[in-house]
Amino acid sequence: MNTSIIYGINPVAAMLKSGHTIDKIFVSSDNKNPRLQLLLKNAREKKIPVQFIPSSALKRKANSEKHQGIVALLAEHPVLDLDELLHKIRLQKDSPILTMLDGIEDPHNFGAIIRSAEAAGLSGMIIQQRHSAPLSSVVAKASAGAISHFPIARVGNLAQAVDRLKQEGFWIVGSDERSDINYWELSFTAPTAVIVGNEGRGIRRLLKEKSDYLVRIPMYGKTESLNASVAAALLFYEIRRQRETL
Repeated sequence: MNTSIIYGINPVAAMLKSGHTIDKIFVSSDNKNPRLQLLLKNAREKKIPVQFIPSSALKRKANSEKHQGIVALLAEHPVLDLDELLHKIRLQKDSPILTMLDGIEDPHNFGAIIRSAEAAGLSGMIIQQRHSAPLSSVVAKASAGAISHFPIARVGNLAQAVDRLKQEGFWIVGSDERSDINYWELSFTAPTAVIVGNEGRGIRRLLKEKSDYLVRIPMYGKTESLNASVAAALLFYEIRRQRETL
């Protein structure tokens, strides 16, 4: 998967109209062009993340002075919406396993989690529009190619996605170091969605409250926590281990 950069008001507007997946739009913080404001309104309606940055930074991203105040980051990897992901899952015979990423902004961690999720046979992944690393070439490389055949859905609000998954019969399991339940003590035989949080902040409070269970990965040495991708892999393979021993 390659990530492409386009810039200029007309090219970005045409890409928005085409329906091509846009990971993120960068806009010059000092640009007041009315056409640009209309384009941004369209982008926000499509729930595309927009970030304002200095014009000098925009020039570096575009590698050109002719950016007209806007640069768009495109990903060739197709991104699903939640309904499309759930439709794919309903066609599967096995009890589905999903993961939801809350605030994973490091592309190497993101790619490594995709790699582990695909290797463990998960049914798909749900990420949020904001506070998530874009589906870039760095993510693709870190995933060792797994991103090319692993379903990923992007949503505007993870908490609302959790509510939808519960309606579909999923149990929601969050990873929280303060939990009293070790991750291997919980039964994962039902349809399950595992929330993996940011390494520093963990899972946000609302998502913890909406989780059916919170589990911890106990630490026996002096290290306080694991890398997010390593913690995710442990959870994914514990679920798979339990499924294989049924």
